[in-house]
Amino acid sequence: MSEKRRGFDPGGPVAGIFFLVAAGAFLADGLSGGNAVAVAVMVPAVLIGLGVVGTVRVLTRGRRRRLR
Repeated sequence: MSEKRRGFDPGGPVAGIFFLVAAGAFLADGLSGGNAVAVAVMVPAVLIGLGVVGTVRVLTRGRRRRLR
């Protein structure tokens, strides 16, 4: 039997770290009773983060196809 070598796909961990940071910011905002992170900062940060995650996924697409 031929075994496929499984490599590291960085898309998943990058997305996980991004969403953990976003969840932490929302949690801090909710627990502080005030505005821990202003909406004017949070919305662009989330959009930029999603763009970074999407970019990593696109750049590693060929690598994911080879892992199958």
